Amino acid sequence: MPRRPPRRPDARLDLSWHLIPQEDLPAPFDPRAAFPEPGPVELEGGSGKGLFLSSAAAESPARSFLGIEIAAGYARLTAGKLAAASARNARIICGDAGFVVGSLLPDACLAGIHVYFPDPWWKARHRKRRVLSEAFLDQAGRVLAPAGLLHIWTDVEEYFQEALAAAARTTLFDAPREERAGEPAHDLDYRTHFERRTRLAGLPVWRAALERLPVPARVPRVRRPPARRSASSAAPTATARGRSDRAAPPPASDSGR
Repeated sequence: MPRRPPRRPDARLDLSWHLIPQEDLPAPFDPRAAFPEPGPVELEGGSGKGLFLSSAAAESPARSFLGIEIAAGYARLTAGKLAAASARNARIICGDAGFVVGSLLPDACLAGIHVYFPDPWWKARHRKRRVLSEAFLDQAGRVLAPAGLLHIWTDVEEYFQEALAAAARTTLFDAPREERAGEPAHDLDYRTHFERRTRLAGLPVWRAALERLPVPARVPRVRRPPARRSASSAAPTATARGRSDRAAPPPASDSGR
């Protein structure tokens, strides 16, 4: 189906604090310095419509949340939600999560990383675009503080198992533990819009939390310029699928979407 553009935020809202262009970030960029109050910072790669970011900020005022979204329209939509709520503990970067995590963030600067329903890139020639690769997970382990949690949720079991195997190969994480989602208290009581659509369709979601072990990171921060992206670029990004332009997951017998 044709891609529907995201809803524009209210033009009266000032997005200048909540919306951060990737090109404005220094290298290195310490996310803890991006918030007015000290405290742990958690990052979401691929924020989509911003449901997790806005909900988590409201529910956990003592923690700060930084989202990354490569699609400018969705980044602005999320910034609008945060600005409308006057959230001072949540901001959104319009940029590439792979680049920000691998090349801008310093070591052990995050208390948590959230990757929810990343694009599965079904075709074999596109698999290298999957964000939950060993290379990304090595960098995720580098920027997570010891005992920090990496949260992975997806509706694609094969991708889930692939990601857990890649995480195990890094030797940076404890054995995954299952995360359970409770019954929603209201219509938007979900981590993302895509989780809502998946669960309302009665389809399964695979969830795990991986704790960062107190061992040295295997890789350093990568010093490199930001990659130029195009429609044919193969660089992995954490693009979330919790958006109106995505179809609900297919039955298990389907071979693709």
